[in-house]
Amino acid sequence: MKKLILIIVSSILAIVVFSQDKEYLKELNIPYYETKIAEYDRYIKEQCRLDIYYPPEVKNFPVIVWFHGGGMTTGDKSKNFPWGLAKNNVAVISVNYRLYPEVKCPKYLEDAAAAVAWVFNNIEKYGGNPRLIFVAGHSAGAYLTNMIGLDKKWLAAFNIDANDIAGLFSVSGNGITHQAIRDEKGISKTIPLIDEYAPLFHVRADAPPLLLMTGDREMEYIGRYEENSYLMRMMKLAGHKETILYEFGGYGHDMTIPAFPLMLRQINLIREQLKNER
Repeated sequence: MKKLILIIVSSILAIVVFSQDKEYLKELNIPYYETKIAEYDRYIKEQCRLDIYYPPEVKNFPVIVWFHGGGMTTGDKSKNFPWGLAKNNVAVISVNYRLYPEVKCPKYLEDAAAAVAWVFNNIEKYGGNPRLIFVAGHSAGAYLTNMIGLDKKWLAAFNIDANDIAGLFSVSGNGITHQAIRDEKGISKTIPLIDEYAPLFHVRADAPPLLLMTGDREMEYIGRYEENSYLMRMMKLAGHKETILYEFGGYGHDMTIPAFPLMLRQINLIREQLKNER
């Protein structure tokens, strides 16, 4: 585990975000389910869409598929867009998914897998490299990231191998079963559950590289750091050699800003590894 204390100057960040938004091309509200599925489900048709921001005149760029947080009950791909990642010729795809309680588990997991499958099947049209697709998210979005990256069945339903993901970035995600699912079962937030809907249930040696990030253990959501620490330990015991855990000292649950530079650095490392393999 690595503990970091990071200070970001908000005025500088604002300039970066503004400039990147102006420079990037974008397409908004793209449906990621096939029309024959969406046309029979109002909620899929209105909710299951994504926004893509990508660099112009660049080929083989890396892509981050981003799932917003919000406890599986709220959040939005536009309002929660990770502007700090839309730089260095890295494309960002922000995804909306169906929310609880209008739908129950596993609908949002199916949505996450469908969105990532869409990216695998379509990103080359925009100039992206399908070998450099990263999946990331914050809080509930990080739970979705962990689940579809570790439990291969979700992407397999769309004929995608989860091992083809270049890396998983979990920003204050869950190791145990998500609270929305425990709410369905009437389980208190102080009672942990590890079942088939827990990332910890699916630890495996051959998973994509996994970068786990949390806020300060004394300032985070209850047990969140400990869940990630346990997930890291079990991944290593399973034989996974590319699990890293960072704890951001002085930050609480909303700690996406200090996480972004680490994610971009990891993308650069993996991109260089890919070049060296050629």
